[in-house]
Amino acid sequence: MFPIYSFIYLTVLCILFIPQYLKRPKALRQKWLREKLGYVPFTNDAIWVHAVSVGEVNASVRLLKSLRSAYPDLPLMLSTITDTGQQVALEKAPEGTHLVYLPFDLKCILERAFRRVKPRIFITVETEFWPNIFRVMAEHRVPIIVLNGRISEKSARGYKKISFFMKKVLRSVKAFCMQSQLDADRLKKIGAEEKSIAVLGNFKFDMDMPEEAPHWTRAITGKVIVAGSTHSGEEEIILEAYLDNLSYFPELTLILAPRHPERFGEVEEMLKMREISFTARSALSREASKLNGTVILLDSIGELSGVYSKADIVITGKSLAGHGGQNPLEAAYWGKAVICGPHMENFPFIKEFYRQGAAFEVDAHTLSGKIRELLCDPESAEASGEKAKALYLKNSGAVARAMQIIRRYIS
Repeated sequence: MFPIYSFIYLTVLCILFIPQYLKRPKALRQKWLREKLGYVPFTNDAIWVHAVSVGEVNASVRLLKSLRSAYPDLPLMLSTITDTGQQVALEKAPEGTHLVYLPFDLKCILERAFRRVKPRIFITVETEFWPNIFRVMAEHRVPIIVLNGRISEKSARGYKKISFFMKKVLRSVKAFCMQSQLDADRLKKIGAEEKSIAVLGNFKFDMDMPEEAPHWTRAITGKVIVAGSTHSGEEEIILEAYLDNLSYFPELTLILAPRHPERFGEVEEMLKMREISFTARSALSREASKLNGTVILLDSIGELSGVYSKADIVITGKSLAGHGGQNPLEAAYWGKAVICGPHMENFPFIKEFYRQGAAFEVDAHTLSGKIRELLCDPESAEASGEKAKALYLKNSGAVARAMQIIRRYIS
């Protein structure tokens, strides 16, 4: 089955290779190509952590710092797939971390990468199951650990269709550290052995957060709504709700933060076409003048976590018009009132937030009313934020539990 998988992977790679190469800035193309072909930096006895993109990198920061502290003499390597993941890792990973793109999942390329890295352990964050990477690591007796694992119902259905193959892939993994019992149950159904599965909680409750908001946000006065990590189709919904409430709260400011940098220009054009007054973050100086009653387009990377601290209300992206939702915990960390759309499938813990009044579920039609309700009753909004903060603190500690398991294999 591995040869069939490799043939399919190579076929798809041949189709996508040129577009993937050309979509990257010229400054990144050579690095991307070398590392995707397995020419990663030479290390010896490295701790290799893989985090696919921005969300996984953010969830891994506390883990990376714990690994650096516990094993200062071992090289630390972090691989990602996306450019934005690389950029966030560059800003947040511990000093000295080798940042690379994950090599293509082909055995000949991975053998080259293995010879250059000589990893002590391979850790993958969330559910990145790469058959040939797992096979190569297992053949060289490198322990593989899945941390902060989660499996959506849709993914579980897909994996179950090829469970005869997935059993072989998952057999290479020494330990699966899952976010919830539901994730653990789904993993067992697709072929993982029960003795290798543990439920540790969610790394995202252990985020490494900035101590304060970016300096430019000090210019913002009045009430603030932050719409974080929005996806296509959501900005229009959020803008309508904002404009509905602007007449009631003339100094109300909306900070729009599209999830993907390639959409910054798209959202900017939409604002211009609708003749909505806005300011782009990239146009603001450190000592920005007074800002209120306007829209701010957060066309920057890495600032959103700190920007949440300025919010009175946070709207969670990918939950109104997308599917799966984005992480609401950064807002919970700051004790903010959180509004989510009906699509939060990737964060099942949000149901507990709803039950305890630590977050509110709306749809496109009720968003405006919920915003007005919270703005008119700031004590209620503050109480909700306090409940969110309490739940955040209650569920933290997954990284410390993961480190106990890592120590078994790394020594």
